[in-house]
Amino acid sequence: MNNAIEIKNVSKKFGDMKAVNDLSLNIPKNEVFAVLGPNGAGKTTMINMLATLSTPSSGIIKIFGHDVVKEPEKIRELIGLTGQYASVDEALSAKQNLVIFSELLGLSIKEAKIRANELLKEFHLEDVADKVISNFSGGMRRRLDLAVSLIARPELIFLDEPTTGLDPRTRNQMWSTIRDLVKNGSTILLTTQYLEEADQLADRIAIMDKGKIAVEGTPENLKKEHNSKSLDEIFLKITGDGSTGEKNDDELNITKEA
Repeated sequence: MNNAIEIKNVSKKFGDMKAVNDLSLNIPKNEVFAVLGPNGAGKTTMINMLATLSTPSSGIIKIFGHDVVKEPEKIRELIGLTGQYASVDEALSAKQNLVIFSELLGLSIKEAKIRANELLKEFHLEDVADKVISNFSGGMRRRLDLAVSLIARPELIFLDEPTTGLDPRTRNQMWSTIRDLVKNGSTILLTTQYLEEADQLADRIAIMDKGKIAVEGTPENLKKEHNSKSLDEIFLKITGDGSTGEKNDDELNITKEA
């Protein structure tokens, strides 16, 4: 099987509103796939369904061949999900948090300490390993968030705006980390409000609008097809919206399922 994700004719309703509308999409293994879209496009709703946080109203979603509705526990073993911050304990240090999360995932105390040290090194957090999280900068918190999501070495990682609010230096560090994850066999599904980030990182890009995929392809192919020098021009042409980022209430609402 060459696809990490297969989405076929998937819709998601909240009352009378369709947040995702008959969506079909295949995402191959071992690539960075970026999803862009204006506010209310359905990006977060789609990720919630992929991550088993919400159930499709209709259609089929498979991750590495496993149905998200029929095999949610198996799906959760295969994925890592990170938003803007992990549910870390503010009163504990970075290392303590990583050790605790590792133990919760079934590692022995010895294995948990080894894994924590590996992740602290990988995410350039060794110098602040014993620092209390409440004193972390935004960039340090974001790196710890990603580290926590990677404890179990998931095959598929959902990155929901991982560099929002970071300074250019920290953003570049995150870009390097994301590229390394793919080199080591992971598949990345990225949502971002930075079109340059998608252009730099993504093997392929999809632009969502009104619950559907409007265009899909490599950054270079999209620019050629639309005779544009940048993704910004394509985004504005398709959506008429200069905003790619903030989630609205409809997208975040996963309780009023239809």
